[in-house]
Amino acid sequence: MAATTLITLSNAQLAYGHHPLLDQTDFSIQPGERIGLIGRNGAGKSSLLKILDGRSVLDDGELMRLGGLKTATVEQEPDLDDTLTVFQTLCPDSTENEDWSRPSRVQALIEKLGLNPDDQVQGLSGGTRKRVALARALADEPDLLLLDEPTNHLDFTGIAWLENLLLNAACSVVIITHDRRFLDAVATRIVELDRGKLYSFPGNFSQWQQRKMEWLEAEKQQNAKFDKVLAQEEAWIRQGVEARRTRNEGRVRRLEQLRRERASRRERQGNVNLAVAEGQRSGKLVAELKHVTHSYGDKIIIQDLSTTILRKDRIGLIGPNGAGKTTLLKVILGELKPSSGTVRLGVNLTVGYFDQMRSQLDENATLVDTINPGSEWVEIGDQRKHVMSYLEDFLFSPARAHSPVQTLSGGERARLVLARMFARPTNVLVLDEPTNDLDIETLELLEELLQNYPGTVLLVSHDREFLNNVVTQTIAAEGNGHWQEYVGGYDEWLAQRPEQPEAGEEKAKKKEPPVERPKPSRKSRITSWELTELEGIPNAIAELEAEQAALAGRLADGSLYRDAPEEVNVINEQLHALEEKLDALFARWEALEEKKNDS
Repeated sequence: MAATTLITLSNAQLAYGHHPLLDQTDFSIQPGERIGLIGRNGAGKSSLLKILDGRSVLDDGELMRLGGLKTATVEQEPDLDDTLTVFQTLCPDSTENEDWSRPSRVQALIEKLGLNPDDQVQGLSGGTRKRVALARALADEPDLLLLDEPTNHLDFTGIAWLENLLLNAACSVVIITHDRRFLDAVATRIVELDRGKLYSFPGNFSQWQQRKMEWLEAEKQQNAKFDKVLAQEEAWIRQGVEARRTRNEGRVRRLEQLRRERASRRERQGNVNLAVAEGQRSGKLVAELKHVTHSYGDKIIIQDLSTTILRKDRIGLIGPNGAGKTTLLKVILGELKPSSGTVRLGVNLTVGYFDQMRSQLDENATLVDTINPGSEWVEIGDQRKHVMSYLEDFLFSPARAHSPVQTLSGGERARLVLARMFARPTNVLVLDEPTNDLDIETLELLEELLQNYPGTVLLVSHDREFLNNVVTQTIAAEGNGHWQEYVGGYDEWLAQRPEQPEAGEEKAKKKEPPVERPKPSRKSRITSWELTELEGIPNAIAELEAEQAALAGRLADGSLYRDAPEEVNVINEQLHALEEKLDALFARWEALEEKKNDS
């Protein structure tokens, strides 16, 4: 290998069970690379990290490392000694003689990460444990840093810190993550592990998506061409007796080779088939909170919050770790009585709950019993499915249906919780960190399901892209128990939230002498006729959107293009005119709302 290549895998093979995780594949890591390693749950990504850092060995093939290469790994669930303090974890006594500068590096990392060196590891939150593990790896000053789902348990601030750290890191990095925004920010190359092969795409995640679509289409065409040739050869070999007497032996051998190639071709596993059993429609009101305050001891979690949640709302709860998002969820659902204030719940509420700790799973129960104990059938809307078929929708083979939950990986547990939740009729879905452990394709399918779900969605997540794609409003923690509502997802909250000046900037402002400024002219108050206009705009928008939907429905009728093609252009022109009217109405609505708020 080249002198600067850190690691090279050649013809690598690794198998646990029937299908190989690595199937005669090649891979290399260069200095300064930040590689995003992606692939489906169970594809073998974590196993590949163990090969790279030497915890496991290949079944066959060759692995070459640069001499003296130092690697450090941060696992998905870091293994930390609960009897030690944070400082002892980062700087064991045995390392000080070997590396005299380590204590100063550790102290700098502790300050940078906001850790308390005297805190006992036992009792630390998941996010803090992840920071400690990251600090321990960085204190090793590795040439190659291996990260397995590093954003799990980190809040937005922690994720932003990690992005900045990796962008400025001197070492090469391999990152397993499902966080698409994170991959876009840090990756210089995407490597996908798919059916035992490693496929490399230069660039970030968004660039990979485009290239992957093109690659999958090319693979589909290539397979179709192969299958056509195989079918022709099979037809030839089945010709009459006369043809068989004179058949070309070379052609027979070619057919046998084609059959072997077809048998060894591993078809891409289907997508998770997500569908949710819709319960009885809830009332228009889901929950109404009036002047709700809640505290634990001296710590105020919720301070004088009033809000109303209506049917079909898709609300994201966002804020730093420890802000009380899960507590607020429990208050909204009536599971926790607030210290003061009132919570009124709507009627006919049937709640499906996705718990981030997966605590509703019985470790000893089988997959079948977890989905539907005592019955072989699952009712999904107007469909009746056998439990085995339903499990296959979530990529669990019949052979695993009677396996206990304790044998499942993190991603498989997440899929099982989704399967269990969706098998029960609901009109309110509560998802507490659902994106942890799910692969990207399942995330995208879950997004689509939630976008079309006719009930109400309450979502806690630190996945910025997932929030943007699912929620229509956010309730954000802003410190000291104060929660504020915003329209839109993560990016909209980021744009609307109050500016938080740096402490130094604030002090500088206080020192500035007062300056006489001309008084701003008073803004005109909203008039009564403008208020009437404002109240009528939502109905006007609804009417235009209904007209728009009717025209779109006509375009969707294939017979229109055959029977009256001239109408197609007319309808498209009408749709364009409606779009312009809607844009104008929305702009007017925003202007009048702003004028009303300023009055």
